[in-house]
Amino acid sequence: MSFEDVFYVEQLRYNLLSVSQVCDKKFGVFFTDSECLILAPGFKIDENLILLRSPRKTIIPSNQSLNCLFSKATHDESNLWHRRMCHINFKNMNKLVKNNLVRGLPRKEFFCNDNCVACLKGKQHKSSHKSKEVNSISSPLQLIHMDLFGPTNVMSIGKKSYCLVIVDDFSRFTWVYFLKTKDETSGLIKSFVTRVENQSNLKVKVIRSDNGTEFKNSDINSFCDEKGIEKQYSAPRTPQHNGVAERRNRTLIEAARSLLADSKLPITFWAEAVNTACYVQNTTLVVKSQGKTPYEIFKKKKPFIGFFKPFECPCTILNTKSQLGKFDSKSEEGFLVGYATQCKGYRVFNSVTRIIEESENVKCNEHTPNAQGTGPNWLFDIDSFTNSFKTSEQYCTGPSTHTSTKTHICHEVQPQFVMLPIPTIDPAEFCTNDNQEEGDITPQAGDQTVETLSQPQSSQEDDSTPEQADTNLSDSLQEEAPYQTRTQKNHPTTLVIGDVESPMLTRHKSKQAVPSSSHLSLISCFLSQEEPKKAHDAMKDPSWIEAMQEELLQFVLQHVWDLVDLPVDERGIVIKNKARLVAQGYTQEEGIDYDEVFAPVARIEAIRLFLAYASFKNFKVYQMDVKSAFLYGKIEEEVYVCQPPGFEDPRYPDRVYKLNKALYGLHQAPRAWYDTLSTYLLENDFTRGVIDKTLFIKREKQEILLVQIYVDDIIFGSTKSSMCKEFEDLMHKKFKMSAMGELTFFLGLQVAQKEDGIFIHQSKYVKDILHKFGFSDVKPASTPMETHKHLTVDPEGQEVDVHHYRSMIGSLMYLTASRPDITFAVCVCARFQVQPKDSHLQAVKRIFRYLKGHSKFGLWYPHDSPFDLIAYTDSDYGGANMDRKSTTGGCQFLGSRLVSWQCKKQTSVSTSTAEAEYIAAASCCSQVLWIQNQILDYGLTFLNTPIYIDNSSAISIVNNPVKHSKTKHIEIRFHFIRDCNEKKLIQVLKVHTDYQLADLFTKSFDIGRFIFLITNVGMINPE
Repeated sequence: MSFEDVFYVEQLRYNLLSVSQVCDKKFGVFFTDSECLILAPGFKIDENLILLRSPRKTIIPSNQSLNCLFSKATHDESNLWHRRMCHINFKNMNKLVKNNLVRGLPRKEFFCNDNCVACLKGKQHKSSHKSKEVNSISSPLQLIHMDLFGPTNVMSIGKKSYCLVIVDDFSRFTWVYFLKTKDETSGLIKSFVTRVENQSNLKVKVIRSDNGTEFKNSDINSFCDEKGIEKQYSAPRTPQHNGVAERRNRTLIEAARSLLADSKLPITFWAEAVNTACYVQNTTLVVKSQGKTPYEIFKKKKPFIGFFKPFECPCTILNTKSQLGKFDSKSEEGFLVGYATQCKGYRVFNSVTRIIEESENVKCNEHTPNAQGTGPNWLFDIDSFTNSFKTSEQYCTGPSTHTSTKTHICHEVQPQFVMLPIPTIDPAEFCTNDNQEEGDITPQAGDQTVETLSQPQSSQEDDSTPEQADTNLSDSLQEEAPYQTRTQKNHPTTLVIGDVESPMLTRHKSKQAVPSSSHLSLISCFLSQEEPKKAHDAMKDPSWIEAMQEELLQFVLQHVWDLVDLPVDERGIVIKNKARLVAQGYTQEEGIDYDEVFAPVARIEAIRLFLAYASFKNFKVYQMDVKSAFLYGKIEEEVYVCQPPGFEDPRYPDRVYKLNKALYGLHQAPRAWYDTLSTYLLENDFTRGVIDKTLFIKREKQEILLVQIYVDDIIFGSTKSSMCKEFEDLMHKKFKMSAMGELTFFLGLQVAQKEDGIFIHQSKYVKDILHKFGFSDVKPASTPMETHKHLTVDPEGQEVDVHHYRSMIGSLMYLTASRPDITFAVCVCARFQVQPKDSHLQAVKRIFRYLKGHSKFGLWYPHDSPFDLIAYTDSDYGGANMDRKSTTGGCQFLGSRLVSWQCKKQTSVSTSTAEAEYIAAASCCSQVLWIQNQILDYGLTFLNTPIYIDNSSAISIVNNPVKHSKTKHIEIRFHFIRDCNEKKLIQVLKVHTDYQLADLFTKSFDIGRFIFLITNVGMINPE
């Protein structure tokens, strides 16, 4: 018997015989329990043995194209089709084959032995977290859950920003604590565990929390070890592991949100709402597994809730604190904000005294609806309350704060109303009491502030009043009144020093005049020779009074503020949420008084690059200053400030100023000014730098105008002089400017623009610091550092004044902006600022002695030099004697103009000179890339920038990736130089050690070698 059309399938392990085809050839087929027999044509079966007969056509499928069996595709073929079909899953691919839904796809079974990495990167999801079917916790306090949410954008009345939530796993009984900072968490947890164990006669066995540092620290660990408590932490970025506390947080906040929405009180009462919600839920929620309330499970008795009242319902409070007149009102109005914990009573907010107190003599008007106050809408907007908790869907470890609604809220709405507080002190006290803090809440005599601790209380004979869960809620509020002074707006003539009719003498004129003896005594007593440190000192000087009046006049001209009434709502509550005096900006709080405050400023390297380009293009650089720049910046928040002491409006002394624009002292003032200026320039056809956001460029055909901004100081220059004039006119249209002409002094740098180049120096500053530290008359030194003495820790050396040493180092660090010759010496001495010894002080003194003899030195940028970017890099292997780390040195030039240099101790110990040089080259490469990107804004492109290295092994490591076996211990971040080299952004070249200019920043030298290096880096003495 023979068959045609037989196919060979490589992956098929068995031979397959088609029974239908055998029958088509007139053969018979007979199956037994152990074998299959093919019968010859004509073989007959006894009819008596046939039990069932069926036509063949009902057995054979009518769809002849149906595939019943497929061969397996190879692993490579499966992956290929998987990639061709955009990484769909293999189950769907096999369904297409089985159901014959497409054409062109091989009829094979596709499979994948391992996970597709690309699919995992694009489609991987979080693991599911199924709830436990059987609870293994059998008693209270066996396991407690903890979580902390905050900080809130709006502090509570008690100045709290965080809330600690603690939940017992067995009973679901909850405790809440309110904190000002996260640092208080450890102390609260320790006191809570001690108290709850003592009250319940049970032991806390396990504490479960997230990985926040407020729970995971040495203080908590030592306490748990001492008590024998096991600590469990959720996996990083997996809050589901701490789901009990997370869900309780969400329940509490949702309940607090509902309470505030119903009460229509400001969201500053959020802590009271959360505390009340926790109290009520402990007695009313039902634990599904046990069919009881958390209170009954934990306390072993049913709670009594007959005394419950609506949260913040209007009420009257019997006045028992002061003696009343015969016809005085016996009660005061207020709002219920919770339940007392140390006594039988309620917590109420007294609208008259504006504090929270506890009292039993309270009558509530439960059926009187509340009306929303007349204050700003956001204080009463429930959505703003939700977003005040700074919640996010991101879960982080470490210092990140885990909030309670992480799975519920994913956006933030920043408040648009901020009020700074009006101090309650008298102007006279303002002048004498410098240590008084603003915004302090000082309860009046008789006020009862609350320190709530949990104590069992009973209500009636047989009824049990639920205890308040442990909490540290202690809030009080007192209204602060504005200034009551009646000082005239114009300074009284009776306080003017000297003759009122005589013209004012400046300090310069007063020295030239020949005054009488009495007048001379007045001048010596009252004419300030230095800036006053306090407000009352300035009020004694007529010149300072005039200066203040001139500044206030600028406020009026720029429409900085409006005199308005202090905002209050209809309940008489002053809307002073987080109010602080703006002049003391350090009292502002992020997220409440301000949001974004970052204002970009120019780097000192960018200034030198600007001047280098100006010397190359041979154009003049000009500078101008904006008068009262911050007053032009508009602020988004609503800010109120009190009237300045001594300059109150006599008609409205009780009013406050509402700011329209930024004021000096506000954190957001620099950013507001930058936004105003940048917007104005961009609207006038300027473009902003891609890397440096303080650089603005304007082009006209082949001409270019460059503008560099540092807060309110502006330098600019152009290849076309008329563009500079147009820019000056443009700025005068919008701002009040003071044009200073050609650039001579900027950011401490003295700039001399000459016919053949630009000279940058700090000779005036050198003279000042020499005089400040008493080195004006010392013997000069030839080099800034000795070559034969290496500084060490010197444990046996004599200690010196650390503050004096740091002051000297700080002054020298500022000088390195134009003095690369002292950079290495200063950096070495700066390493010993923690415990300086006499040997270190002598090294610093030598630097000052060197400056004494070389005070005029500076950087020279010639006009005739090319503008090619080149760099040098070097290292001093094991140069730091303390830890044997190497020193990185590097410098970058545009032609012969030195625009940037570095000197820094490496972060890791190098095992060879090649490694040290390689790390130094990577550091230099990063600076080169910054210069390349910065110079793109100038219209120039630098590629394949040469970096000169004097170590052949380091060059080989950069050029030859095969050296991996000898460089695998080097940190990965340093290997990006290889990528830059392959992309032709840089090229590393060999230079002889004698011509390695970066040596100036890695070690000290003798006088000959030192002069050679500073000369070749472009330092000169113009004299």
